[in-house]
Amino acid sequence: MKSTIKNILAIILFSAMTSSCVEDDFLKETPLDFYSTGNSFVTYENYQGALTDIYAQVRNLKFNANENGYAHLYGTDMMINARRTSDGLRFGNYSVALNPTSGIPLYHWNGLYKIITSANSIIDRLEENTVLTEEEKKSVAAEAHFFRAFGYRNLVYLFGGVPLLLNEVTAPTTDFVRATKVEVINQIVSDLLIAKENLPGINAVEDGKLSNLVANQLIAEIYLEQEKWDEAIAASSIVIDDPSTALMTERFGSLKNQDGDVFYDLFRVGNQNRKGGNTEAIWVAQFEVDILGGVLSSTNLGGNVLERVHAPAVFTLTDPNGKRGSAGSLSNLNAGGRGVSFMRPTQYMEQTVWADDFTGDIRNSKYNYVRDFKYDEPSSAWFDSSAVKYPGPNLKAESWRWYPWISKVTTPGQHPDNLYANKETGLLTNGAGSTYSDQYYMRLAETYLIRAEAYLGQGNLAKAADDINMLRNRAKAKPVMPSEVTIDYILDERARELSFEEDRRLTLARLGKVVERVRKYNDLNSSNILDHHGLWPIPAREIEANINGKLEQNPGY
Repeated sequence: MKSTIKNILAIILFSAMTSSCVEDDFLKETPLDFYSTGNSFVTYENYQGALTDIYAQVRNLKFNANENGYAHLYGTDMMINARRTSDGLRFGNYSVALNPTSGIPLYHWNGLYKIITSANSIIDRLEENTVLTEEEKKSVAAEAHFFRAFGYRNLVYLFGGVPLLLNEVTAPTTDFVRATKVEVINQIVSDLLIAKENLPGINAVEDGKLSNLVANQLIAEIYLEQEKWDEAIAASSIVIDDPSTALMTERFGSLKNQDGDVFYDLFRVGNQNRKGGNTEAIWVAQFEVDILGGVLSSTNLGGNVLERVHAPAVFTLTDPNGKRGSAGSLSNLNAGGRGVSFMRPTQYMEQTVWADDFTGDIRNSKYNYVRDFKYDEPSSAWFDSSAVKYPGPNLKAESWRWYPWISKVTTPGQHPDNLYANKETGLLTNGAGSTYSDQYYMRLAETYLIRAEAYLGQGNLAKAADDINMLRNRAKAKPVMPSEVTIDYILDERARELSFEEDRRLTLARLGKVVERVRKYNDLNSSNILDHHGLWPIPAREIEANINGKLEQNPGY
Protein backbone atom coordinates (compact mmCIF):
# COMPACT_ATOMS: atom_id res chain seq x y z
CA MET A 1 0.00 0.00 0.00
CA LYS A 2 3.02 2.31 0.05
CA SER A 3 2.27 3.56 -3.44
CA THR A 4 -1.30 4.42 -2.51
CA ILE A 5 -0.78 5.94 0.90
CA LYS A 6 2.27 7.91 -0.16
CA ASN A 7 0.25 9.67 -2.83
CA ILE A 8 -2.68 10.52 -0.61
CA LEU A 9 -1.12 12.00 2.48
CA ALA A 10 -3.05 15.23 2.07
CA ILE A 11 -6.31 16.13 0.46
CA ILE A 12 -6.40 17.56 -3.05
CA LEU A 13 -5.43 21.23 -3.20
CA PHE A 14 -3.04 20.83 -0.25
CA SER A 15 0.71 20.21 -0.65
CA ALA A 16 2.08 17.22 1.22
CA MET A 17 4.54 17.74 4.02
CA THR A 18 6.12 14.58 5.32
CA SER A 19 9.41 13.79 6.96
CA SER A 20 10.45 10.55 8.60
CA CYS A 21 13.58 11.93 10.29
CA VAL A 22 14.00 13.77 13.57
CA GLU A 23 14.99 17.40 13.02
CA ASP A 24 16.46 20.01 15.27
CA ASP A 25 14.10 22.90 15.91
CA PHE A 26 16.24 25.31 13.87
CA LEU A 27 15.85 23.05 10.82
CA LYS A 28 12.04 22.95 10.97
CA GLU A 29 10.28 25.15 8.45
CA THR A 30 7.01 26.94 9.05
CA PRO A 31 5.05 27.13 5.78
CA LEU A 32 4.12 30.73 5.08
CA ASP A 33 3.09 30.79 1.45
CA PHE A 34 1.69 27.32 0.71
CA TYR A 35 -0.89 24.99 2.16
CA SER A 36 0.09 21.97 4.23
CA THR A 37 -1.73 19.70 6.66
CA GLY A 38 -0.17 21.82 9.39
CA ASN A 39 -1.66 25.15 8.36
CA SER A 40 -4.71 24.06 6.38
CA PHE A 41 -6.82 22.81 9.29
CA VAL A 42 -7.32 25.92 11.37
CA THR A 43 -10.64 27.64 10.73
CA TYR A 44 -14.11 26.19 10.30
CA GLU A 45 -13.91 27.26 6.67
CA ASN A 46 -10.69 25.24 6.27
CA TYR A 47 -12.46 22.12 7.48
CA GLN A 48 -15.46 22.77 5.27
CA GLY A 49 -13.13 23.02 2.30
CA ALA A 50 -11.56 19.69 3.23
CA LEU A 51 -14.99 18.08 3.51
CA THR A 52 -16.04 19.53 0.17
CA ASP A 53 -13.07 17.79 -1.36
CA ILE A 54 -14.21 14.44 0.07
CA TYR A 55 -17.69 14.98 -1.36
CA ALA A 56 -15.99 15.46 -4.73
CA GLN A 57 -13.89 12.32 -4.24
CA VAL A 58 -16.99 10.23 -3.51
CA ARG A 59 -18.81 11.63 -6.53
CA ASN A 60 -15.86 11.27 -8.86
CA LEU A 61 -15.14 7.68 -7.84
CA LYS A 62 -18.41 6.68 -9.50
CA PHE A 63 -19.11 9.49 -11.96
CA ASN A 64 -16.02 10.75 -13.74
CA ALA A 65 -16.34 9.58 -17.37
CA ASN A 66 -14.14 6.60 -16.44
CA GLU A 67 -15.93 3.30 -16.89
CA ASN A 68 -14.04 1.83 -13.94
CA GLY A 69 -16.72 3.59 -11.93
CA TYR A 70 -19.34 1.30 -13.49
CA ALA A 71 -17.64 -1.91 -12.34
CA HIS A 72 -20.51 -2.41 -9.90
CA LEU A 73 -22.91 -2.68 -12.85
CA TYR A 74 -20.97 -4.49 -15.58
CA GLY A 75 -20.73 -8.24 -15.19
CA THR A 76 -23.53 -8.57 -12.65
CA ASP A 77 -26.89 -10.31 -12.92
CA MET A 78 -28.33 -7.09 -14.40
CA MET A 79 -25.84 -5.70 -16.95
CA ILE A 80 -23.33 -7.10 -19.42
CA ASN A 81 -20.78 -5.91 -21.96
CA ALA A 82 -23.06 -5.24 -24.95
CA ARG A 83 -20.28 -5.77 -27.49
CA ARG A 84 -19.51 -9.16 -25.89
CA THR A 85 -15.77 -8.59 -26.14
CA SER A 86 -13.41 -10.31 -23.70
CA ASP A 87 -11.90 -7.13 -22.28
CA GLY A 88 -11.54 -6.34 -18.60
CA LEU A 89 -12.84 -2.76 -18.48
CA ARG A 90 -16.41 -3.86 -19.23
CA PHE A 91 -16.19 -7.29 -17.61
CA GLY A 92 -16.23 -9.20 -20.88
CA ASN A 93 -14.18 -11.81 -19.03
CA TYR A 94 -13.88 -12.03 -15.25
CA SER A 95 -10.31 -13.32 -15.23
CA VAL A 96 -9.22 -10.35 -17.34
CA ALA A 97 -11.21 -7.81 -15.30
CA LEU A 98 -10.20 -9.18 -11.90
CA ASN A 99 -6.57 -10.09 -11.44
CA PRO A 100 -3.91 -8.56 -9.19
CA THR A 101 -2.53 -6.35 -11.96
CA SER A 102 -5.79 -5.22 -13.58
CA GLY A 103 -6.99 -1.65 -13.39
CA ILE A 104 -10.44 -2.04 -11.84
CA PRO A 105 -9.42 -3.28 -8.36
CA LEU A 106 -6.60 -0.72 -8.18
CA TYR A 107 -8.92 2.12 -9.21
CA HIS A 108 -11.36 1.38 -6.39
CA TRP A 109 -8.68 0.51 -3.81
CA ASN A 110 -6.87 3.81 -4.41
CA GLY A 111 -10.04 5.89 -4.58
CA LEU A 112 -11.53 4.46 -1.40
CA TYR A 113 -8.33 4.76 0.63
CA LYS A 114 -8.00 8.33 -0.58
CA ILE A 115 -11.43 9.05 0.94
CA ILE A 116 -10.42 7.30 4.16
CA THR A 117 -7.08 9.08 4.56
CA SER A 118 -8.69 12.43 3.84
CA ALA A 119 -11.25 11.72 6.57
CA ASN A 120 -8.50 10.61 8.97
CA SER A 121 -6.63 13.88 8.46
CA ILE A 122 -9.73 15.83 9.43
CA ILE A 123 -10.48 13.67 12.48
CA ASP A 124 -6.92 13.82 13.81
CA ARG A 125 -6.49 17.55 13.24
CA LEU A 126 -9.74 18.30 15.06
CA GLU A 127 -8.31 16.87 18.28
CA GLU A 128 -5.61 19.52 18.47
CA ASN A 129 -7.67 22.42 17.09
CA THR A 130 -8.33 25.31 19.48
CA VAL A 131 -10.19 27.60 17.09
CA LEU A 132 -13.42 25.71 16.38
CA THR A 133 -16.25 25.59 18.90
CA GLU A 134 -17.24 22.21 20.31
CA GLU A 135 -20.39 22.22 18.19
CA GLU A 136 -18.37 22.94 15.07
CA LYS A 137 -15.99 20.12 15.94
CA LYS A 138 -18.88 17.68 16.37
CA SER A 139 -20.40 18.71 13.07
CA VAL A 140 -17.16 18.35 11.11
CA ALA A 141 -16.23 15.10 12.83
CA ALA A 142 -19.64 13.59 12.07
CA GLU A 143 -19.16 14.07 8.34
CA ALA A 144 -15.59 12.78 8.42
CA HIS A 145 -16.60 9.67 10.37
CA PHE A 146 -19.37 8.99 7.88
CA PHE A 147 -16.99 9.21 4.94
CA ARG A 148 -14.48 6.91 6.62
CA ALA A 149 -17.27 4.41 7.20
CA PHE A 150 -18.40 4.77 3.60
CA GLY A 151 -14.91 4.01 2.31
CA TYR A 152 -14.49 0.94 4.48
CA ARG A 153 -17.99 -0.30 3.67
CA ASN A 154 -17.11 -0.43 -0.02
CA LEU A 155 -13.69 -1.94 0.62
CA VAL A 156 -14.94 -4.71 2.91
CA TYR A 157 -17.66 -5.77 0.47
CA LEU A 158 -15.20 -5.86 -2.43
CA PHE A 159 -12.03 -7.22 -0.82
CA GLY A 160 -13.03 -8.68 2.55
CA GLY A 161 -10.75 -7.75 5.43
CA VAL A 162 -8.43 -4.84 4.60
CA PRO A 163 -5.83 -2.71 6.41
CA LEU A 164 -7.63 -0.60 8.98
CA LEU A 165 -6.16 2.92 8.99
CA LEU A 166 -7.62 5.10 11.72
CA ASN A 167 -5.06 7.90 11.93
CA GLU A 168 -3.47 10.37 9.58
CA VAL A 169 -0.50 8.87 7.75
CA THR A 170 2.42 11.29 8.00
CA ALA A 171 5.22 9.13 6.60
CA PRO A 172 5.58 6.34 4.05
CA THR A 173 4.48 3.07 5.66
CA THR A 174 5.40 -0.41 4.45
CA ASP A 175 4.14 -2.75 7.16
CA PHE A 176 0.39 -2.89 6.63
CA VAL A 177 -1.58 -5.98 7.59
CA ARG A 178 -5.17 -6.89 6.90
CA ALA A 179 -7.75 -6.56 9.64
CA THR A 180 -10.47 -9.18 9.68
CA LYS A 181 -13.80 -8.52 8.01
CA VAL A 182 -15.48 -8.45 11.43
CA GLU A 183 -13.01 -5.86 12.71
CA VAL A 184 -13.63 -3.64 9.70
CA ILE A 185 -17.40 -3.96 10.01
CA ASN A 186 -17.23 -3.10 13.72
CA GLN A 187 -15.24 0.04 12.91
CA ILE A 188 -17.81 1.04 10.29
CA VAL A 189 -20.57 0.76 12.89
CA SER A 190 -18.52 2.77 15.40
CA ASP A 191 -18.02 5.58 12.88
CA LEU A 192 -21.65 5.58 11.79
CA LEU A 193 -22.91 5.77 15.37
CA ILE A 194 -20.91 8.99 15.77
CA ALA A 195 -22.25 10.28 12.46
CA LYS A 196 -25.91 9.50 13.08
CA GLU A 197 -25.88 11.14 16.49
CA ASN A 198 -24.20 14.36 15.37
CA LEU A 199 -25.27 15.03 11.78
CA PRO A 200 -28.13 17.54 11.39
CA GLY A 201 -31.65 16.69 10.28
CA ILE A 202 -32.42 16.51 6.59
CA ASN A 203 -34.21 19.87 6.54
CA ALA A 204 -31.18 21.60 8.04
CA VAL A 205 -28.72 20.69 5.27
CA GLU A 206 -28.21 21.85 1.72
CA ASP A 207 -29.02 19.48 -1.13
CA GLY A 208 -26.20 16.98 -1.53
CA LYS A 209 -24.96 17.28 2.06
CA LEU A 210 -25.03 14.55 4.68
CA SER A 211 -27.86 14.39 7.20
CA ASN A 212 -28.56 12.04 10.08
CA LEU A 213 -30.92 10.12 7.79
CA VAL A 214 -28.05 9.26 5.45
CA ALA A 215 -26.07 7.79 8.34
CA ASN A 216 -29.11 5.89 9.59
CA GLN A 217 -29.69 4.38 6.16
CA LEU A 218 -26.09 3.22 5.82
CA ILE A 219 -25.91 1.79 9.33
CA ALA A 220 -29.18 -0.06 8.70
CA GLU A 221 -27.52 -1.76 5.73
CA ILE A 222 -24.47 -2.64 7.83
CA TYR A 223 -26.74 -4.14 10.48
CA LEU A 224 -28.11 -6.42 7.75
CA GLU A 225 -24.55 -7.61 7.14
CA GLN A 226 -24.28 -8.35 10.87
CA GLU A 227 -27.72 -10.00 10.92
CA LYS A 228 -28.79 -7.54 13.61
CA TRP A 229 -32.37 -7.42 12.37
CA ASP A 230 -33.87 -5.36 15.21
CA GLU A 231 -31.19 -2.69 14.88
CA ALA A 232 -31.62 -2.58 11.10
CA ILE A 233 -35.37 -2.13 11.48
CA ALA A 234 -34.90 0.64 14.05
CA ALA A 235 -32.38 2.58 11.94
CA SER A 236 -34.34 2.29 8.70
CA SER A 237 -37.55 3.22 10.52
CA ILE A 238 -35.95 6.50 11.61
CA VAL A 239 -35.60 7.37 7.93
CA ILE A 240 -39.02 6.10 6.88
CA ASP A 241 -40.88 7.68 9.79
CA ASP A 242 -39.22 11.07 9.51
CA PRO A 243 -42.03 13.57 8.77
CA SER A 244 -39.91 15.14 6.02
CA THR A 245 -39.64 11.96 3.93
CA ALA A 246 -42.26 10.26 1.77
CA LEU A 247 -42.42 8.36 -1.49
CA MET A 248 -43.40 10.50 -4.45
CA THR A 249 -46.78 9.26 -5.66
CA GLU A 250 -48.01 12.08 -7.93
CA ARG A 251 -46.55 13.70 -11.04
CA PHE A 252 -44.07 16.47 -10.18
CA GLY A 253 -41.22 18.58 -11.41
CA SER A 254 -39.83 19.81 -14.68
CA LEU A 255 -41.83 17.59 -17.07
CA LYS A 256 -44.94 16.92 -15.03
CA ASN A 257 -47.19 18.39 -17.72
CA GLN A 258 -45.76 16.15 -20.43
CA ASP A 259 -46.56 12.49 -21.05
CA GLY A 260 -45.01 10.22 -18.46
CA ASP A 261 -45.57 8.92 -14.94
CA VAL A 262 -44.29 9.62 -11.44
CA PHE A 263 -41.44 7.11 -11.73
CA TYR A 264 -40.28 8.84 -14.91
CA ASP A 265 -40.42 12.18 -13.08
CA LEU A 266 -37.96 10.97 -10.44
CA PHE A 267 -35.17 11.04 -13.02
CA ARG A 268 -35.84 14.21 -15.00
CA VAL A 269 -33.56 17.25 -14.82
CA GLY A 270 -34.05 19.29 -11.66
CA ASN A 271 -36.23 16.70 -9.92
CA GLN A 272 -33.77 14.85 -7.67
CA ASN A 273 -33.38 17.29 -4.80
CA ARG A 274 -35.66 18.35 -1.99
CA LYS A 275 -35.63 21.92 -3.27
CA GLY A 276 -37.32 20.50 -6.37
CA GLY A 277 -40.12 19.08 -4.24
CA ASN A 278 -38.71 15.55 -3.98
CA THR A 279 -39.39 14.14 -0.51
CA GLU A 280 -38.01 10.75 -1.53
CA ALA A 281 -34.42 11.91 -1.93
CA ILE A 282 -32.13 11.05 0.98
CA TRP A 283 -28.67 11.78 -0.46
CA VAL A 284 -28.00 13.09 -3.96
CA ALA A 285 -24.79 13.64 -5.95
CA GLN A 286 -24.77 17.21 -7.20
CA PHE A 287 -23.85 18.18 -10.76
CA GLU A 288 -23.84 21.52 -12.56
CA VAL A 289 -23.16 22.34 -16.20
CA ASP A 290 -20.26 24.65 -17.11
CA ILE A 291 -19.64 25.63 -13.49
CA LEU A 292 -16.29 25.06 -11.76
CA GLY A 293 -16.62 21.88 -9.71
CA GLY A 294 -19.91 20.94 -11.33
CA VAL A 295 -18.19 18.33 -13.56
CA LEU A 296 -20.69 18.48 -16.44
CA SER A 297 -19.84 20.35 -19.64
CA SER A 298 -21.97 21.58 -22.51
CA THR A 299 -19.15 20.94 -24.96
CA ASN A 300 -17.81 17.50 -24.11
CA LEU A 301 -18.23 14.39 -21.98
CA GLY A 302 -17.80 14.46 -18.24
CA GLY A 303 -19.26 13.18 -14.99
CA ASN A 304 -21.88 10.48 -15.34
CA VAL A 305 -21.69 9.09 -18.89
CA LEU A 306 -24.37 6.41 -18.60
CA GLU A 307 -26.27 7.88 -21.54
CA ARG A 308 -23.28 7.14 -23.72
CA VAL A 309 -22.55 3.77 -22.11
CA HIS A 310 -26.06 2.30 -21.84
CA ALA A 311 -28.25 3.89 -24.51
CA PRO A 312 -28.12 2.08 -27.88
CA ALA A 313 -26.16 3.34 -30.88
CA VAL A 314 -29.28 4.12 -32.90
CA PHE A 315 -27.37 6.49 -35.19
CA THR A 316 -25.76 3.40 -36.78
CA LEU A 317 -29.01 1.65 -37.72
CA THR A 318 -30.03 0.91 -41.28
CA ASP A 319 -33.59 0.12 -42.34
CA PRO A 320 -34.60 -3.23 -43.89
CA ASN A 321 -33.54 -1.90 -47.30
CA GLY A 322 -30.04 -1.29 -46.01
CA LYS A 323 -30.54 2.47 -46.20
CA ARG A 324 -30.08 4.95 -43.39
CA GLY A 325 -32.80 4.34 -40.81
CA SER A 326 -31.88 6.84 -38.11
CA ALA A 327 -31.89 10.63 -38.18
CA GLY A 328 -29.01 10.54 -35.71
CA SER A 329 -28.53 11.02 -31.98
CA LEU A 330 -31.70 12.85 -30.99
CA SER A 331 -32.67 14.12 -27.56
CA ASN A 332 -35.85 12.06 -27.23
CA LEU A 333 -36.99 8.73 -25.83
CA ASN A 334 -37.02 7.06 -29.21
CA ALA A 335 -33.32 7.68 -29.87
CA GLY A 336 -32.05 8.00 -26.30
CA GLY A 337 -29.51 10.75 -26.89
CA ARG A 338 -25.91 9.98 -27.82
CA GLY A 339 -25.62 6.29 -26.93
CA VAL A 340 -22.89 3.97 -28.18
CA SER A 341 -24.09 0.57 -26.86
CA PHE A 342 -21.48 -0.53 -24.33
CA MET A 343 -23.71 -1.83 -21.51
CA ARG A 344 -26.93 -3.72 -22.10
CA PRO A 345 -29.36 -5.44 -19.75
CA THR A 346 -29.17 -9.18 -19.22
CA GLN A 347 -32.18 -11.28 -20.17
CA TYR A 348 -32.97 -11.33 -16.47
CA MET A 349 -33.16 -7.53 -16.34
CA GLU A 350 -34.85 -7.23 -19.71
CA GLN A 351 -37.56 -9.86 -19.25
CA THR A 352 -37.42 -12.11 -16.19
CA VAL A 353 -37.97 -9.55 -13.43
CA TRP A 354 -41.04 -8.16 -15.20
CA ALA A 355 -42.69 -11.50 -15.98
CA ASP A 356 -45.30 -11.43 -13.21
CA ASP A 357 -46.66 -7.98 -14.17
CA PHE A 358 -45.14 -6.94 -17.48
CA THR A 359 -47.81 -4.42 -18.49
CA GLY A 360 -49.02 -3.21 -15.10
CA ASP A 361 -45.77 -2.11 -13.44
CA ILE A 362 -45.08 1.50 -14.47
CA ARG A 363 -41.35 0.95 -13.94
CA ASN A 364 -41.64 -1.10 -17.13
CA SER A 365 -43.75 1.49 -18.94
CA LYS A 366 -42.70 2.91 -22.30
CA TYR A 367 -41.43 5.99 -20.49
CA ASN A 368 -39.09 4.06 -18.21
CA TYR A 369 -38.05 1.02 -20.22
CA VAL A 370 -37.77 1.76 -23.95
CA ARG A 371 -38.48 -1.43 -25.88
CA ASP A 372 -38.69 -0.31 -29.50
CA PHE A 373 -37.08 2.07 -31.94
CA LYS A 374 -39.11 3.68 -34.69
CA TYR A 375 -37.11 4.48 -37.80
CA ASP A 376 -36.92 8.28 -37.74
CA GLU A 377 -34.95 9.10 -40.88
CA PRO A 378 -37.50 11.01 -43.02
CA SER A 379 -36.03 9.73 -46.28
CA SER A 380 -36.40 6.08 -45.27
CA ALA A 381 -39.21 4.04 -46.82
CA TRP A 382 -39.58 2.51 -43.36
CA PHE A 383 -40.06 5.82 -41.54
CA ASP A 384 -42.00 5.36 -38.26
CA SER A 385 -41.86 1.56 -38.57
CA SER A 386 -40.62 -0.65 -35.75
CA ALA A 387 -36.98 -1.73 -35.86
CA VAL A 388 -37.87 -4.60 -33.53
CA LYS A 389 -40.47 -5.90 -35.96
CA TYR A 390 -38.52 -4.98 -39.10
CA PRO A 391 -34.79 -5.03 -38.26
CA GLY A 392 -32.28 -3.81 -40.79
CA PRO A 393 -29.36 -5.95 -41.96
CA ASN A 394 -26.78 -4.47 -39.60
CA LEU A 395 -29.02 -4.96 -36.54
CA LYS A 396 -29.63 -8.56 -37.58
CA ALA A 397 -25.89 -9.07 -37.85
CA GLU A 398 -24.90 -7.17 -34.70
CA SER A 399 -27.49 -7.09 -31.93
CA TRP A 400 -25.48 -4.59 -29.88
CA ARG A 401 -26.65 -1.77 -32.15
CA TRP A 402 -30.04 -1.68 -30.44
CA TYR A 403 -31.61 -3.35 -27.41
CA PRO A 404 -34.28 -2.43 -24.83
CA TRP A 405 -32.85 0.18 -22.49
CA ILE A 406 -33.69 2.07 -19.29
CA SER A 407 -34.49 5.77 -19.63
CA LYS A 408 -32.97 6.83 -16.29
CA VAL A 409 -29.70 7.34 -18.13
CA THR A 410 -30.85 10.12 -20.47
CA THR A 411 -32.59 13.49 -20.35
CA PRO A 412 -34.96 13.72 -23.35
CA GLY A 413 -35.44 17.32 -24.47
CA GLN A 414 -33.37 18.55 -21.53
CA HIS A 415 -29.81 18.46 -22.85
CA PRO A 416 -27.84 21.72 -22.48
CA ASP A 417 -28.44 24.09 -25.39
CA ASN A 418 -24.82 24.00 -26.55
CA LEU A 419 -25.06 20.26 -27.20
CA TYR A 420 -27.69 20.61 -29.89
CA ALA A 421 -26.49 20.60 -33.47
CA ASN A 422 -30.10 21.42 -34.33
CA LYS A 423 -32.37 22.35 -31.42
CA GLU A 424 -35.50 22.22 -33.58
CA THR A 425 -35.02 18.58 -34.55
CA GLY A 426 -33.29 17.63 -31.29
CA LEU A 427 -30.12 16.48 -33.05
CA LEU A 428 -27.19 16.35 -30.63
CA THR A 429 -23.52 16.95 -31.27
CA ASN A 430 -20.90 14.24 -30.82
CA GLY A 431 -20.00 15.88 -27.50
CA ALA A 432 -23.20 14.61 -25.88
CA GLY A 433 -23.36 11.38 -23.91
CA SER A 434 -23.38 12.52 -20.28
CA THR A 435 -26.47 12.18 -18.10
CA TYR A 436 -27.38 15.80 -17.35
CA SER A 437 -29.13 15.37 -14.01
CA ASP A 438 -28.21 14.97 -10.37
CA GLN A 439 -27.85 11.35 -9.26
CA TYR A 440 -29.24 9.49 -6.27
CA TYR A 441 -26.87 7.91 -3.77
CA MET A 442 -29.81 7.05 -1.51
CA ARG A 443 -33.54 7.14 -2.09
CA LEU A 444 -36.37 6.30 0.32
CA ALA A 445 -37.44 3.43 -1.93
CA GLU A 446 -34.23 1.63 -0.99
CA THR A 447 -34.87 2.28 2.70
CA TYR A 448 -38.10 0.29 2.44
CA LEU A 449 -36.21 -2.58 0.83
CA ILE A 450 -33.55 -2.50 3.54
CA ARG A 451 -36.25 -2.75 6.19
CA ALA A 452 -38.03 -5.47 4.23
CA GLU A 453 -34.80 -7.48 4.23
CA ALA A 454 -34.52 -7.03 7.99
CA TYR A 455 -38.11 -8.17 8.51
CA LEU A 456 -37.35 -11.19 6.32
CA GLY A 457 -34.33 -12.00 8.47
CA GLN A 458 -36.55 -11.70 11.52
CA GLY A 459 -39.08 -14.08 9.96
CA ASN A 460 -41.80 -11.44 9.78
CA LEU A 461 -42.88 -12.03 6.17
CA ALA A 462 -46.07 -9.99 6.50
CA LYS A 463 -44.21 -6.80 7.39
CA ALA A 464 -41.57 -7.51 4.75
CA ALA A 465 -44.34 -7.76 2.15
CA ASP A 466 -45.90 -4.53 3.44
CA ASP A 467 -42.66 -2.62 2.86
CA ILE A 468 -42.13 -4.07 -0.61
CA ASN A 469 -45.72 -3.25 -1.49
CA MET A 470 -45.14 0.40 -0.68
CA LEU A 471 -43.04 0.44 -3.86
CA ARG A 472 -45.23 -1.91 -5.84
CA ASN A 473 -48.35 0.10 -5.03
CA ARG A 474 -46.65 3.27 -6.24
CA ALA A 475 -45.64 1.37 -9.38
CA LYS A 476 -49.22 0.09 -9.87
CA ALA A 477 -47.81 -3.44 -9.81
CA LYS A 478 -49.43 -6.57 -8.43
CA PRO A 479 -48.81 -6.77 -4.65
CA VAL A 480 -46.45 -9.43 -3.37
CA MET A 481 -47.85 -11.99 -0.94
CA PRO A 482 -45.95 -12.68 2.30
CA SER A 483 -45.34 -16.27 1.22
CA GLU A 484 -43.54 -15.01 -1.90
CA VAL A 485 -40.96 -12.91 -0.04
CA THR A 486 -37.43 -14.32 -0.20
CA ILE A 487 -34.04 -12.67 -0.43
CA ASP A 488 -34.06 -13.34 -4.17
CA TYR A 489 -37.44 -11.64 -4.49
CA ILE A 490 -36.04 -8.59 -2.71
CA LEU A 491 -33.09 -8.60 -5.13
CA ASP A 492 -35.59 -8.72 -8.00
CA GLU A 493 -37.46 -5.76 -6.54
CA ARG A 494 -34.19 -3.90 -6.16
CA ALA A 495 -33.52 -4.52 -9.85
CA ARG A 496 -36.94 -3.17 -10.83
CA GLU A 497 -36.72 -0.11 -8.61
CA LEU A 498 -33.04 0.80 -8.30
CA SER A 499 -31.39 0.00 -11.64
CA PHE A 500 -28.43 2.34 -12.22
CA GLU A 501 -28.82 3.70 -8.67
CA GLU A 502 -27.67 0.93 -6.35
CA ASP A 503 -24.16 -0.41 -6.75
CA ARG A 504 -25.43 -3.86 -7.65
CA ARG A 505 -22.10 -5.62 -7.13
CA LEU A 506 -21.88 -4.30 -3.57
CA THR A 507 -25.38 -5.55 -2.78
CA LEU A 508 -24.63 -9.00 -4.18
CA ALA A 509 -21.26 -9.10 -2.41
CA ARG A 510 -22.84 -8.20 0.91
CA LEU A 511 -25.19 -11.15 0.48
CA GLY A 512 -22.50 -13.50 -0.83
CA LYS A 513 -24.41 -13.92 -4.09
CA VAL A 514 -22.14 -12.49 -6.80
CA VAL A 515 -21.05 -15.82 -8.27
CA GLU A 516 -24.42 -17.49 -7.82
CA ARG A 517 -26.42 -14.75 -9.52
CA VAL A 518 -23.95 -14.20 -12.36
CA ARG A 519 -23.96 -17.90 -13.17
CA LYS A 520 -27.73 -17.99 -13.09
CA TYR A 521 -28.62 -14.80 -14.97
CA ASN A 522 -25.61 -13.53 -16.96
CA ASP A 523 -25.12 -15.51 -20.15
CA LEU A 524 -21.91 -13.69 -21.09
CA ASN A 525 -20.07 -14.18 -17.80
CA SER A 526 -21.63 -17.38 -16.48
CA SER A 527 -18.86 -19.48 -18.03
CA ASN A 528 -15.90 -17.28 -17.04
CA ILE A 529 -16.74 -16.26 -13.48
CA LEU A 530 -14.90 -18.47 -10.99
CA ASP A 531 -15.66 -19.17 -7.35
CA HIS A 532 -12.99 -16.80 -6.06
CA HIS A 533 -14.36 -13.85 -8.07
CA GLY A 534 -16.84 -13.14 -5.28
CA LEU A 535 -14.01 -11.09 -3.76
CA TRP A 536 -11.62 -8.86 -5.67
CA PRO A 537 -7.83 -9.31 -5.62
CA ILE A 538 -5.64 -7.05 -3.52
CA PRO A 539 -3.70 -4.99 -6.11
CA ALA A 540 -0.27 -6.52 -6.70
CA ARG A 541 1.53 -3.17 -6.48
CA GLU A 542 0.23 -2.70 -2.93
CA ILE A 543 1.48 -6.12 -1.86
CA GLU A 544 4.87 -5.57 -3.51
CA ALA A 545 5.35 -2.14 -1.91
CA ASN A 546 4.48 -3.46 1.55
CA ILE A 547 8.01 -4.77 2.10
CA ASN A 548 7.96 -4.82 5.93
CA GLY A 549 4.63 -6.53 6.41
CA LYS A 550 2.53 -9.29 4.93
CA LEU A 551 -0.48 -8.09 2.97
CA GLU A 552 -2.10 -11.41 2.17
CA GLN A 553 -3.74 -11.95 -1.22
CA ASN A 554 -7.30 -13.23 -1.46
CA PRO A 555 -7.63 -16.95 -2.27
CA GLY A 556 -7.61 -17.88 -5.95
CA TYR A 557 -5.40 -15.00 -7.08
